[in-house]
Amino acid sequence: AVKYYTLEEIQKHNNAKSTWMIIHYKVYDITRFLSEHPGGEEVLLEQAGADATESFEDVGHSPDAREMLKTFIIGELHPDDR
Repeated sequence: AVKYYTLEEIQKHNNAKSTWMIIHYKVYDITRFLSEHPGGEEVLLEQAGADATESFEDVGHSPDAREMLKTFIIGELHPDDR
């Protein structure tokens, strides 16, 4: 079963101790990836607790990056918040 998160719930995870973001309606907990991100953790923290779809796509991430992203998925944005 898919775990759904509300936007309100996701917005609470907006710092380096707990970093969640939405990309294409999927919710990711990228907290443990912050220090490994090639672009620096600051760019991720700017999007923390929010929908980062546009920013993610604008950068033009590689197929490898997209595969890696799948390892951080924790659920999906609740349909009422789409």
